[in-house]
Amino acid sequence: MAAPILVFDSGVGGLSVVQALRHRLPGVALAYACDNAMLPYGQREDAWLVQRIQSVCQAAVAASGCRALVVACNTASTLALDALREGLSIPVIGTVPAIKPAAAVSAARHIGLLATSATVSRPYTLRLIHDFAADCRVTRVAADALVGEAERLVVGEAPDRAAIRRALAPLWNVSSAAEPALDTVVLGCTHFPLLRRQLAEAAPREVAWVDSGEAIARRVAQVVTAPDRCQRAGPSFVTAPDERLGRGLAAFGFAPPRLLQSG
Repeated sequence: MAAPILVFDSGVGGLSVVQALRHRLPGVALAYACDNAMLPYGQREDAWLVQRIQSVCQAAVAASGCRALVVACNTASTLALDALREGLSIPVIGTVPAIKPAAAVSAARHIGLLATSATVSRPYTLRLIHDFAADCRVTRVAADALVGEAERLVVGEAPDRAAIRRALAPLWNVSSAAEPALDTVVLGCTHFPLLRRQLAEAAPREVAWVDSGEAIARRVAQVVTAPDRCQRAGPSFVTAPDERLGRGLAAFGFAPPRLLQSG
């Protein structure tokens, strides 16, 4: 079997990127690793996170024998991407909020950014807005609660629809008669596309939901050779045992998770 592409996230959010990779590169061998012992990343200090992300990713790369690493986490990408690239000999592909494609499709020039508190106000995010959406109003909303709802969905529990409505409410309460209502929402956390149906159902009107999964998949296709067809379940890795998470990973085509020894 060809060496896999390893997808890493703090939790199950990277599974939305797995879906995009399989659509773009059908049959590609994939592996998955998540640092579920330390979820959520957004509540931890930056310097500690950089060391933790390096440690877990290096262990997962060694265990999987992968040929490329996809950091399917906005927080990890904005903090540790340079360090990972310096420390690894394989291609490392990061994740950024899809501000640029959202600005390209917004007719109203009013965009919502739905992200975690660790991403929504980072200087990196503000630079993306300045560089690619300077002519747009961007309503930034921290929606950390949606991470937990996506985790619930993947392990087979029903997401809390009331919690989803509360998380989205600030998006709809910002327009006035003098400016148009937002028409495009950036899903700035890889967990959020897993809830796309529930988000659309909770929205009071139709909007465009834009995420970075397709852009990541295109970039991976540029940096790896054409994949061999893979029929076996790919390996998965966790940092803390969790039977429900194992069942969720199985539903996405991964073998039972192995425990990472990350130091």
